[in-house]
Formats: sequence, C-alpha cells, structure tokens
Amino acid sequence: MKIEFAKMEEKLLPNFKGGEKNLGMRMFDDGACKIMRGRLEPGASIGLHTHEGNSEIIYILEGSGKVEYDAGVETLAAGDCHYCPEHHTHRLINDSSEDLTFFAVVPQHHL
Repeated sequence: MKIEFAKMEEKLLPNFKGGEKNLGMRMFDDGACKIMRGRLEPGASIGLHTHEGNSEIIYILEGSGKVEYDAGVETLAAGDCHYCPEHHTHRLINDSSEDLTFFAVVPQHHL
C-alpha cells in the first residue's frame, strides 16, 4: 500500500501531549498502526508520554534535536532512529533553529 504524505494536508497540533509550540502532522491510521510524517518547528516538542498498548519508532529525516527517554537524553540528527518500547516514556524536542522532520510508526500491541 502506498501512502502519499505529500498529498495529505498537514494538520497543526498545538502543545501535542503537553509539549511546546506546534507539531505539524500528516498521518495514516488503520486502527492497528499509525504511520506519520511529523514536523516540529524550532523550539517545539512533543510532551512526555508513556507507551501503553503500543510502541513507537521515530526516524529523523531532516534537522536535529533530542529525545528524553526514560531517565536519559539522546541526541538525534538526520538518519538516526529512536525506538520507544511499550511501558517506556519519551518526548521529542526540537532544540535547533531549523525544522525537525521525522517519520514515526506506532503499532498497536494485541494480547
């Protein structure tokens, strides 16, 4: 199945999950998996959250930033991948002066 993010309207989500500023999001969701192309403007973040019933893979396409993951901090740049397993906590932060563009996959876990 081809997902054409370029043909989707970008939705601006202010203070996503309690974060700062705006998250631009283009998303496909079939109920079992969310596949997203996101954009954090400079100074924006996705708020701290714990994955319950799912996990998340984030691949950085452009820009740089950091992720607070459990008790640590990871620096991310284009080409880096971050994985947040179920029952773990993270937040993505754009602490640069350029947009941070990423691809994220959030599969639902079934028991």
